Amino acid sequence: MRPVTILAIESSCDETSAAICVDGKILSNHIANQTVHEKYGGVVPELASRAHMQNIVPVVHSALQTAFPGAPDLTSIDAVAFTQAPGLIGSLLVGTQFAKSLALSLNKPLIGVHHMQAHVLANLIDENRPSFPFLCLTVSGGHTQIVLAKSPLELEVIGETIDDAAGEAFDKTAKLLGLPYPGGPLIDKYAKLGDPLRFKFAEPQIPELDFSFSGLKTSVLYFLQKQEPGFIEQNLHDLCASVQHTIINILLKKVKKAVQETGVKQVCIAGGVSANSGLRTALQELGVKHKWQTFIPKFEYCTDNAAMIAITAYYKYQASQFTGLEASPSARAEW
Repeated sequence: MRPVTILAIESSCDETSAAICVDGKILSNHIANQTVHEKYGGVVPELASRAHMQNIVPVVHSALQTAFPGAPDLTSIDAVAFTQAPGLIGSLLVGTQFAKSLALSLNKPLIGVHHMQAHVLANLIDENRPSFPFLCLTVSGGHTQIVLAKSPLELEVIGETIDDAAGEAFDKTAKLLGLPYPGGPLIDKYAKLGDPLRFKFAEPQIPELDFSFSGLKTSVLYFLQKQEPGFIEQNLHDLCASVQHTIINILLKKVKKAVQETGVKQVCIAGGVSANSGLRTALQELGVKHKWQTFIPKFEYCTDNAAMIAITAYYKYQASQFTGLEASPSARAEW
């Protein structure tokens, strides 16, 4: 059989990415980051969509050149995939319209992909991959979920946050500590130098497999308001370590509960926060302790990237799950 070649585009937030996947193998995965948001302390939607328009053609060109050195042959592409939801609507529109135009011009099918499902399936990119069923803790700036993956296209959310996401908790807490955006990676960096048990912060008692992080942010805020001037600067490393320890503890308690309830002992993580070194180490240690198999994607597949869109589209292509040209992106979309 002729190999199946997918060109995938990701543009849900502030990374413009394109990837080429051939028969489930990623041949290229190019990402253009946007630094313009740093001075604003967060992603500015209008600036993000403008940057996507500037980046998308060069990124797609680079992905094609890497996968097919020389003169890329667009006619070899079997389908064009894109992130359809969820995300910033302006950013999604850029990727959607580009993908639709390219698919129409090549007379190739179009495949819309759910961003969070793609994060889960990023665990299928490497050769060391889980078998089905597996559990996936998906943690990002906008989402925190526990997903039961029964097959590539049968994914069930069995737990999720009722308020803030874990990544949001990292960034908001970092802001309280006076750290620049994005604060999550800085907390991870400074946490390595601190004592994670120095300060105790609130861990919400939420039933079942759901999460809550708004109470943690409030706990940190009230704690800092009681301190003398200069306290944060003098104790920054221990504060970061304690905050990170608390967030990781909240996450992994629920993972442990999910394993107990489902009996599934293959556990993965995904999403931007899965790049956090403390979380990666803690999950591996918990897996060894409880005799789970743990799987962690490479760093380049943790943050937003087109490779995860491509691998998801590959399975959707096999199932003939195509998207019509009338498809519209959505800022929010249920699974």
